[in-house]
Amino acid sequence: MASTPKASTDVPSIAAEAVLAKSDFDSTNATVVKGYDFNNGIDHHALLSSYATCGFSATKFGLAVQEIIRMINKKLEVPVEDITDFNSHTNRRLSNCTIFLGLTSNLVSCGVRETIRYLVEHNMVDCLVVTAGGIEEDFIKCLGNSYIGAFNLSGKELRKKGVNRVGNMLVPNDNYCKFEDWVMPILDQMLEEQNSQGMKWTPSKVIHRLGKEINDKSSIYYWCYHNNIPVFSPALTDGSLGDMLYFHSYKSSGLVIDIVEDIRKMNNQAVTAKHSGMIILGGGLVKHHVNNANLMRNGADFSVNVNTGQEFDGSDSGAPPDEAVSWGKIKMDATPVKLCADASFAFPLIVAETFARYQQQFDQRLEKEKSLPKKTA
Repeated sequence: MASTPKASTDVPSIAAEAVLAKSDFDSTNATVVKGYDFNNGIDHHALLSSYATCGFSATKFGLAVQEIIRMINKKLEVPVEDITDFNSHTNRRLSNCTIFLGLTSNLVSCGVRETIRYLVEHNMVDCLVVTAGGIEEDFIKCLGNSYIGAFNLSGKELRKKGVNRVGNMLVPNDNYCKFEDWVMPILDQMLEEQNSQGMKWTPSKVIHRLGKEINDKSSIYYWCYHNNIPVFSPALTDGSLGDMLYFHSYKSSGLVIDIVEDIRKMNNQAVTAKHSGMIILGGGLVKHHVNNANLMRNGADFSVNVNTGQEFDGSDSGAPPDEAVSWGKIKMDATPVKLCADASFAFPLIVAETFARYQQQFDQRLEKEKSLPKKTA
């Protein structure tokens, strides 16, 4: 009887070479992947700081924090008392880094409104670019509350009850009726000033005026008015405020709102900036408007985008920062960051790790600026 061949104990060379391939990697200056150890207790700052070495979107969060801190440090680099130049279009002092903040209206509809209000209250940013809903919703929230609902509530049933759904939030339509009652007399006064004083209204001047009239410290635009932070909304008619302007045109026709003066004002805010930083939450109009203004200075020095857009459809909303580099909207030597995340939970955490940690410096700076001579004509 023939003997059975002895089985080989050698691993096939092709498998060994594939699985046990040698690394050619210098780890001398590489960052080690490591998350937060909760055995160290609950330390939210340490937890969020650990995101930078966690990997995936957590690391992008960490990079976004680092990029915004670079903006802040550049802004605070020059003491406010040493700044003598003003932007002739906005009458703001030319800080060492002009920070543009762009955001879509849903972020004012939700609780991120309070985060945005905090930033302008403490004069931490120099310019806002907001879609129309992000203007009116701020004022409407001063007049009536919004409520948590659910994404799957029946639109038909809500419509019967006069309730509007914004994602998983509910806004009673009565709030918009209150907004009409509040804003219509202001529009009347604006028309009168146009006709009797030759006032030339622009979207930013309209928002400035409404911020003055609201007299409510919970409002974003109350603080923009008091801290002289320009707010640009080139599509101001695309929302409830547009509805009010439409109704007003039948009641008292003739109010003119010029967008050309605003594009000159915003673009020149970028052109005259010593350094420029962009923080853009969401996509669409606000993303392109902020980027395009910075094209006028051959690109922003710093940039952070927070959105969920993807680039496969060719939209500007989903375009990565490198596409903006190709257009000259971000400088070629910049280190821009795109964080793919819902800004409703990501941005407050970013602010906690950036602006909020510098509040004392910003408050001291604002107080000092109030004591300095204002721009003379």
